[in-house]
Amino acid sequence: MKTGYSFESKVGPITIEEDEGKISVIEFDRRPQGQKTPLIAKAYQQIAEYLDGKRTTFDLPLKIVGTPFQKEAWNVLMSIPYGETISYKEEAEKSGHSKAYRAIGSANGQNHLCIVIPCHRVINHDGRLGGFANDPSIKQALLDIEKAHLAKK
Repeated sequence: MKTGYSFESKVGPITIEEDEGKISVIEFDRRPQGQKTPLIAKAYQQIAEYLDGKRTTFDLPLKIVGTPFQKEAWNVLMSIPYGETISYKEEAEKSGHSKAYRAIGSANGQNHLCIVIPCHRVINHDGRLGGFANDPSIKQALLDIEKAHLAKK
């Protein structure tokens, strides 16, 4: 059964949805409330720890739904180390589709598991933020959190 719950966070509202015992959605918006399950609460706890600079990885069962091309792009996202960024072109090359960097950007925009599948770590080749399916200030905030956490080490 699919259910979801919205939380207020440091970067604005976050909705987390669970489907069939896995996290299926983590997005920056507010949706009608469903049920806050133990798994949704665990996911929010891990996200809150990440936003506080206390977590760099996640331990959650994920339900990843997308086309084969999208999943290839998202696998590359999950390989980007915490605190680092790559360009859309680099992501396209790593996914085996070197000329498809615009399609890669589009695939990233369809990522429904924000933060955990870190699409915010992909920027333009010239260092500008580039696109983000959500408010670009959220992308910058997530990159700043990671940068600040690494600076403390």
